Amino acid sequence: MLTYYWKLQETCDNTEILRQAAYFIKTGEVVAFPTETVYGLGANGLNSEAVAKIFAAKGRPNDNPLILHIADKKDILPLTTGLNNNAKVLMEHFWPGPLTLIVNKSSIVPDAVSAGLDTVAVRFPGNHFAQEFIKACGCPIAAPSANISGRPSPTNAQDVLEDMQGKVAAVLDGGHCGIGLESTVVDTTESVPVILRPGGITYEMLTEVLGAVDIDPALQGDKNFKPKAPGMKYRHYAPKAPVYLLEEQAVEQIPVLVKQGLAAGLKVGVLCSEAMQMRLLPHQNLQLSCWGNSREQLAADLFELLRRFDRTQPDVILSEGVSEDGIGLAIMNRMRKAAGYQSIIVKNGILMLKNGAQLPAFMVK
Repeated sequence: MLTYYWKLQETCDNTEILRQAAYFIKTGEVVAFPTETVYGLGANGLNSEAVAKIFAAKGRPNDNPLILHIADKKDILPLTTGLNNNAKVLMEHFWPGPLTLIVNKSSIVPDAVSAGLDTVAVRFPGNHFAQEFIKACGCPIAAPSANISGRPSPTNAQDVLEDMQGKVAAVLDGGHCGIGLESTVVDTTESVPVILRPGGITYEMLTEVLGAVDIDPALQGDKNFKPKAPGMKYRHYAPKAPVYLLEEQAVEQIPVLVKQGLAAGLKVGVLCSEAMQMRLLPHQNLQLSCWGNSREQLAADLFELLRRFDRTQPDVILSEGVSEDGIGLAIMNRMRKAAGYQSIIVKNGILMLKNGAQLPAFMVK
């Protein structure tokens, strides 16, 4: 398949580009487009055959639901049997923006979108290119992140092309995504709203407007559940090399583990802050991806930093964990999934994997 590439311009009229991209959507094809979170892989969300092409392009299991993206708050109304007060409050405070709401679905939403559930995920993105694209299409756009399933989500058009060239009809380049992590997903069908996926709209922001908000225990890594939200199942955001996430006090052991890995003849990748970088001695087999010292910068760059390791091809990656308040909850959620829940902690003064598995040989003194 020929994949068209169009660069959207802030200062120019994009009407003709959007018309051509919308034509592909209206004829049942898939188009990648920018949002404020990550790039989406879009198709007509009311066309089951078009939605099937999303799963084919991603290589994604079809038991994972998709988000329907809309261009106006009122566009949610045909997609649901009704909105409760919690949903209305969240829409008022955070739409347009990086918040997805789980609501009871109406009969027009295909099972292919909802993975057979009686609920549907809906978002009104804040990115103006996304809004203009959806308006041009004239339908809700079903879209997961625009990457091969399991790989880090793309935050720029070149990473989309790396995964999707020849698999989709077109890519719309709207520049770098500002937030860098997928939207927060909140289930509003429960009496107390539940965060199913943390993101740029934080737990603290949600409790400020709603009061009580729960966090789904499935975020802790239970694989035996049926996902109600996108990106909750299967290894995700992962580079090709194995990733080990060092949490809390274990972070202090990164320099020691790097030294041991290099001594064992491994190429060692480290995802870390500038402060940690200063503690690591240069080595030809040491590959660093650093985010500075701001968690907001880490959120914006995380997936790009993870993809960088696929180009440098280390044997193992050590990732520095962060505190889980604010945006840290979303960052650690993505890091844990990238690591396949291989989180290293300190217990009784000894390094160990939180899941009870054995540490790699080079980590054992």
